[in-house]
Amino acid sequence: MTRNTDGTMSFPVSVQRLPPKGLNVKIEASAREREALRDFHELEDVRSFRADLQVIPWKKDGVRIRGVVKAEIVQSCIVTLEPIDAKIDTEIDAIFVPENSRLARLPLDENGELIISAEGPDIPETFSGDTLDAGAIAEEFFELAIDPYPRKDGVEAAAPVVVTYGEGNDDAEKPANPFAALKDWKQKT
Repeated sequence: MTRNTDGTMSFPVSVQRLPPKGLNVKIEASAREREALRDFHELEDVRSFRADLQVIPWKKDGVRIRGVVKAEIVQSCIVTLEPIDAKIDTEIDAIFVPENSRLARLPLDENGELIISAEGPDIPETFSGDTLDAGAIAEEFFELAIDPYPRKDGVEAAAPVVVTYGEGNDDAEKPANPFAALKDWKQKT
């Protein structure tokens, strides 16, 4: 596995002639790759990263990638900044079609309006060439599974700070008005 300059893991898989039962792809990040994942995703540590994927043909010229991404990471608590151990265990099920495929077109109704159903299947993603980057796909699902607001068990969010001015006390200090200096300024013509 190699590291791309844009921060993604790379494991190119040729999809030009997939066997009917597909290919099994196993990705395990090295120490250097885990360090790069840590830095790119702004984590405290990535202790492990593993993806077990199956790349199978879908319809005439599409590709389906199914599998699981597992990782052990360390994040910072958003309240206390203490390290928190977390586990990533997310499933992948994505369909890709070539850019010129009719399956890549957006579904339109008789009025030419886009049809989107929250209950329906996702529209396949497109790719160009004859390879898919299984490492980048696995990393994308890894990133989506990371808790954006990790909180240590038992820690509540900090109470908001409420500041009031002049309540019952006319001598209370009022906030500085940024336009106060302009009140004496007059334009000379």
